[in-house]
Amino acid sequence: MKTWLITGASSGLGLVMTTKLLARGDRVVACGRRATPFEALQRTVGDRLRVARFDLTDTAALRQEVDAAFTAFGRIDTVVSNAGYGLFGAAEEVADAQIERQIATNLTASIQLVRAVLPHLRAQGGGRIVQVSSEGGQVAYPNFSLYHATKWGIEGFLDAVAQEVALLGIDIVIAEPGATATGFARGLDHAAPMEVYDATPAGDVRRAVSSGAFEIKGDADRTVDAMIQVADSAQPRRRIALGSTAFENIHRALTARLDDLVAQKSLTLTADRV
Repeated sequence: MKTWLITGASSGLGLVMTTKLLARGDRVVACGRRATPFEALQRTVGDRLRVARFDLTDTAALRQEVDAAFTAFGRIDTVVSNAGYGLFGAAEEVADAQIERQIATNLTASIQLVRAVLPHLRAQGGGRIVQVSSEGGQVAYPNFSLYHATKWGIEGFLDAVAQEVALLGIDIVIAEPGATATGFARGLDHAAPMEVYDATPAGDVRRAVSSGAFEIKGDADRTVDAMIQVADSAQPRRRIALGSTAFENIHRALTARLDDLVAQKSLTLTADRV
């Protein structure tokens, strides 16, 4: 039996993962703002499920619930940072309050979760943190600039943290799903559109999203199965792309960036001290 703490567990990939882990006999601390999705599960699995209902952007509540979870279960093997949503709109279109909420939820709260669990993972001699990022942590699309800022940001944060805690027995895994059938699009926070962007790539993406033209190849159950497999493995890779869309888009983006870097080598080296 393993013990997991999962944020954003009341919907999407988090709820699928919670259900699968409980079905195989594990224990789960399910964190979310709504307790309703867990009521039937609680009756079935009893004290193997602990529900923590709070707003992840409330850092004091986050720390309190993390401390209580470790106290209740004694040990938590894997922490899954899954909570998040997408802000949709060109950078000029989004409102200040929308920007603040996007960063607070996807980036700051994820950072604070890691900071809250590290003392406990150290004290128990190790553990694993799985950050659910996105292919959007390596690539970028018009109208998702603030979402990308949070995903690129959390990936950079965790690349550094992974080096800080590796010798303490703590592993970091970054999961990067492509477009997956989870209801993510329905949960987008839309900015008020500006006509000036209609004839730009931002307008093209807006129309594609509204019309349902984007092909969603990712399957939620299979994506979660892959994440659990990686989380269970003895020596997981730092990053795992999930789905053919993620693989193809990340591969294309990284190849283009590497080609660009190599092409400018002669100029790059002139910046060194002589």
